Amino acid sequence: MITTITHQNQSYQIDLAKPLDISIVLRASEENVNAWYIDKPKIEPVTEGNWIGKVSEGGSVNFNTINFNPHGHGTHTECVGHITSEFYSINDTLKHFFYLAEVISVTPNREKGDLKITKNQISEQLKHKKTEALIIRTLPNPVEKQNRQYSNTNWPYLDESTAIYIRELGIQHLLIDLPSVDKEKDEGQLLAHKAFWNYPKATRHQATITEMVYVANHIEDGIYFLNLQIASFENDAAPSKPILYKILS
Repeated sequence: MITTITHQNQSYQIDLAKPLDISIVLRASEENVNAWYIDKPKIEPVTEGNWIGKVSEGGSVNFNTINFNPHGHGTHTECVGHITSEFYSINDTLKHFFYLAEVISVTPNREKGDLKITKNQISEQLKHKKTEALIIRTLPNPVEKQNRQYSNTNWPYLDESTAIYIRELGIQHLLIDLPSVDKEKDEGQLLAHKAFWNYPKATRHQATITEMVYVANHIEDGIYFLNLQIASFENDAAPSKPILYKILS
């Protein structure tokens, strides 16, 4: 299903029949990806008296209640409301869903026991500095990222200067395959979040951060169209399903 998209006065062709899903599936399992020291997600049938919402156990329908945390249990997109005392909803922030995006792969640098993604690494990998979205795949990139237990692992993160650089490029939507753009234990500083959103000086309310994506190895670095879809939650963050489409021409 070939379609043409006109973006910034230039036409691009993509094949809607060949989506590249970079979200992680949420499952009620110990194998579900997990961060921030929380329990696994729960997906359980509703019960009321002798009735159970599970067909295999005699119910008329499957009728589950789902208990999860968008920040800790999978791919999610967040707005500046994640770090503000004022309430801002991702459902009000994200109003457009197709963006020109670039995928880059970066091996974080080891510095004093940490793994950092630096400004120079981003600058060296970027080929197209006019995209609206940037997707960072960290290396190595095993499939086990889809069920990794991140708590107490001191995962790689963006240096504050890196987040400033990305913001100054005009990137509105930042996606990464880690639980956070910031260091796991940073005493609440959230330097990369604040730098990317330019908070509180001149807050970029329309900018978003998407964390815990998984960009499979067969997806090459380069330019794509990104369809960034979220569940309609009135919350600072919502589970999301970012889809890439290869540009044909």
